[in-house]
Amino acid sequence: MPPIEHPRAIRSFVLRQSRITAAQQRALQTLLPRYGLDPEPGRFDFPLIFGRDAHRTLEIGFGNGATLLALAGAHPDQDFLGIEVHRPGIGRLLLALEAERLVNVRVVCADALEVLTHCVPDTSLDAVLAYFPDPWPKKRHHKRRLVQPEFAALVARKLKSGGQLQLATDWPDYAAHMLAVLSASPDFVNSVASDGYAPRPTERPLTKFEHRGLKLGHAVRDLVFVKR
Repeated sequence: MPPIEHPRAIRSFVLRQSRITAAQQRALQTLLPRYGLDPEPGRFDFPLIFGRDAHRTLEIGFGNGATLLALAGAHPDQDFLGIEVHRPGIGRLLLALEAERLVNVRVVCADALEVLTHCVPDTSLDAVLAYFPDPWPKKRHHKRRLVQPEFAALVARKLKSGGQLQLATDWPDYAAHMLAVLSASPDFVNSVASDGYAPRPTERPLTKFEHRGLKLGHAVRDLVFVKR
């Protein structure tokens, strides 16, 4: 199998050198084989991976895994896939999954766009979450933002009809950008009748980034778009 090709040369993330604890390192060595998925072989067979065909949610950039952990614990009848590139956060989630004895979560340590393009089958997801992606606030860096027209089209192919794309940010400029991109997409319709921002989904946990933004006085904006 040839290596995964990059769907675009510009990445929406930077690998930061974060400190990893000994426990997180051990988790990567001992628990990743249990909870992790290898993107290299190609398409994921979700019914085989999870042992069932259930409601399936993908979170892009799960950080320390707090959202995935909360959702998976509240919905044992559903399956969850998380994609993240920062290994300390992956290690932290792995430790929590083992402690909570959750079996309905799998993680991938790779570029989300590559995984979506090459590994996630079309029409296999019920929801895609991207909470507080890097806003890349400098104008010259806007091209690095995750949410672009190409991203919207890619996610639409992976969602089932009626599936949801949920986004959140505390950067007004990025919120306006995401709203414009998705409103212009022929594949999605805004869940809000006013075609504006959505109320915060009741099941979305408050992330550390959201707490940080709220302390700084930043307003958090949610978007919920539905695949046509």
